[in-house]
Amino acid sequence: MSWILTGTEVLQVLDMDLALTAAEAAFRAYGEGRVNMPPKSYLTLAKGDFRAMYGTLTLEREICGLKWVNVHPANPQRGLPTVMAKIVLNDPETALELADMDGTYITNYRTGAAGGLAARYLARPEASSVGVIGAGVQARMQLAALCKVRDIRQVTIYNRTVGRAQALREELASRYDLQVAVAEQPQEAVAGKDIVVTTTASTTPIIQAAWISPGTHINAIGADAAGKQELDPAIFANAKVIVDDLAQAQHSGEINVSLSQGVFRIDQIHACLGEVVAGRKPGREHPEEITIFDSTGLIIQDLALGLAVLQAAQERGLGEYKEFIPGLPPK
Repeated sequence: MSWILTGTEVLQVLDMDLALTAAEAAFRAYGEGRVNMPPKSYLTLAKGDFRAMYGTLTLEREICGLKWVNVHPANPQRGLPTVMAKIVLNDPETALELADMDGTYITNYRTGAAGGLAARYLARPEASSVGVIGAGVQARMQLAALCKVRDIRQVTIYNRTVGRAQALREELASRYDLQVAVAEQPQEAVAGKDIVVTTTASTTPIIQAAWISPGTHINAIGADAAGKQELDPAIFANAKVIVDDLAQAQHSGEINVSLSQGVFRIDQIHACLGEVVAGRKPGREHPEEITIFDSTGLIIQDLALGLAVLQAAQERGLGEYKEFIPGLPPK
């Protein structure tokens, strides 16, 4: 058996509040040892890559599953999303498939929610200004989450293609009560900001250490594969670094290049976000501290939000039941 949910049906129940609730539950479970999560695997292709992500998570029930997700940077030129995904949820006890759902929007929202959750625990409570590097889908998702956890009033956007930054400015200005500006250079977007968000696929640092003010929180979102980096390694020397998962961060997070070059050490990592959420390690400890959240994306985020979406969709009568293996009892 399986419950089939298309992207259109997923969007009818998915919002940032649901994503933030699921993210907090997932990371708390991580911090309390209620997950089984091997590092993601990569299939490198000529024009992009696929990642296989799988694991188990125990919330009010145990759930396991798999996500098959791509990253193809040139896809927007073809009118296609850069990231697309499929999520399969299973019952760990019997292996029965519970759901087969589009994971594209779940991926977008859960990544944004992780940044929002990190800001909830690591950004200064009075943080109100954001500098965003990049103007794609994830820039939008990060800002949507940040506006839920902090009283954001001012946003500055930098993107290499100015037209995309201007389009995002118009979108944000129409959707939120914000002052939104477009920067000509990345330094203009970052300098003096309470929160900085990087959402690019860069393999060379965009943000320099000299631009970061005391008390800034950084959500480093874009680096999700070996060789990618958006931050000057010198930023790590004076910052509290929190990763989503130690194993993944080492080979595909923002710290991966600095680790390989020997300019940053594993023992300099302060904590995993789940440990902070679970109260096992402190988050921000003083106003002048610079904090960095290195996000690689975890299957437990997809499992928690996928389960929440499935339950909400079933309550609303969305989706379709399919019997892939004839004669199996419903679960």
